Amino acid sequence: MPSPEALKKKREKIKRQIAGDLEILAGSLGKSPAMAGYSLTTKREGKTVTLYVRKNLAPKVQAMTERHKKVKALLLELCQVNWDLLRMENE
Repeated sequence: MPSPEALKKKREKIKRQIAGDLEILAGSLGKSPAMAGYSLTTKREGKTVTLYVRKNLAPKVQAMTERHKKVKALLLELCQVNWDLLRMENE
C-alpha cells in the first residue's frame, strides 16, 4: 500500500488531469453508409437520443467523446485513491 503522501500526490495529479480539458461529450459517434454525415447517440433521461453530426464536425465530436471516456476512468481512479486515503485515516 502506498504511503498517504504518495496517494495525496496521485490524487492531485488526477485532479489536474480531469480539470485540464473539460470539453467532453457523452455518447458514441457512428457513421451510417446511407448518411452523408454521422450520428451521435447518447442517453437522456433514460431514453436513447440521436443527433445528426455534419461530416466536418465529426473529428471534434470524436475527440470530445474520447475525452469523456478518459474523464470517467480518471474519476474511478480518483474514487479509489480517496477510498484508500479514508481507509488509512480510519485505522
